[in-house]
Amino acid sequence: MKKTISVFGATGSIGRSTLDLIAHNPNDFTVRVLTAGKNVELLAAQALQFKPELVVLADDGGYEQLCDLLSAHKDIQVTAGRQALLDAADIEVDLCMAAIMGFAGLEPLLRSIHSSKAVAIANKEPLVAAGSLFMEAAAKAGCQILPTDSEHNAIFQVFEPENKKSISRLILTASGGPFRSWSHEDILTATPAQAVKHPNWSMGAKISVDSASLMNKALEVIEAHHLFAMAEDKIDVVVHPESIVHSFVEYQDGSVLAQLGAPDMRTPIAYCLSWPQRMATSGECLDVFKLSTLNFEVVRDDVFPPIKWAHESLRAGQGACIALNAANEVAVAHFLNKDIGFGRIYTIVEKMLETFSGREVYSLEDVISLDKEVRMASGNFINL
Repeated sequence: MKKTISVFGATGSIGRSTLDLIAHNPNDFTVRVLTAGKNVELLAAQALQFKPELVVLADDGGYEQLCDLLSAHKDIQVTAGRQALLDAADIEVDLCMAAIMGFAGLEPLLRSIHSSKAVAIANKEPLVAAGSLFMEAAAKAGCQILPTDSEHNAIFQVFEPENKKSISRLILTASGGPFRSWSHEDILTATPAQAVKHPNWSMGAKISVDSASLMNKALEVIEAHHLFAMAEDKIDVVVHPESIVHSFVEYQDGSVLAQLGAPDMRTPIAYCLSWPQRMATSGECLDVFKLSTLNFEVVRDDVFPPIKWAHESLRAGQGACIALNAANEVAVAHFLNKDIGFGRIYTIVEKMLETFSGREVYSLEDVISLDKEVRMASGNFINL
């Protein structure tokens, strides 16, 4: 039996890699749903290749163009808008690839756990903003959560649930990004072109900037706390410039288990697509005989404060985690638009953490409300 798949965020880097793997294994998968934000032409091309039952464009401004491009294929339903995106999450599938970038992916993700046997979660922000709510809902729905981030996927592969009490700590690896060896002064004045030039990974602009600031690793610390139900003081980060070791799990008997692989997102995506089996990848494979040296370095917290903020946010509560994520999304958008310098990202996030860390949330409505409040406050602070 073919595994049925929905891909939310099909035109992004994760979505494209997912579909590349499916294209190389056409006898194993059937795509039922494809969604995208604004990229009409690529979504139409993907729909023509994979023949899903439904394609959804979140931005309804491109609806007519999408309909025109797919007009000859009456068996493909075309819808658009926010509600259409949420409705698409109700379609039953074996696996939903949740790869909508940012906080915008939260509501579709929460809907999909009730209609999917498994959800491969590829965007950090929903777990950061509503981790407890999401994990509780997934457990109640009986939905298997499969981490797609290379670091969390690595932990998932070597994490022994039956021996959880014997785990001393989880160690996430960080490439260090393009500014790993830069001085504090030079980082503050970095340009968007410099920030998105990642040394190892090919990623979208927002996550590339997060990698440069190490905010991506801060979000991953919070994500790991929720995914693996580990205390924040048992989650560490080490800089590993080669991006070959994707994470470690350290056990109390002294054993340290690691997952290694080429810096290609198709490896963890393939693991999620085929779980609990494994499949061939269309991506790069690691040749251990070509490895020379693997380096590991301590994070320079004085230069890259986000990881320290992640631990503080987990201790402070969910409100702080929401503030960390929302303020960063706003700041990065302004940075990429060249409204602010790179150093201002840190200033804005720190200010919002000071303002909102004491806030508590109890429901999805609380999460959405606080996220909106933080974004408004971040924008106002930028415009001062």
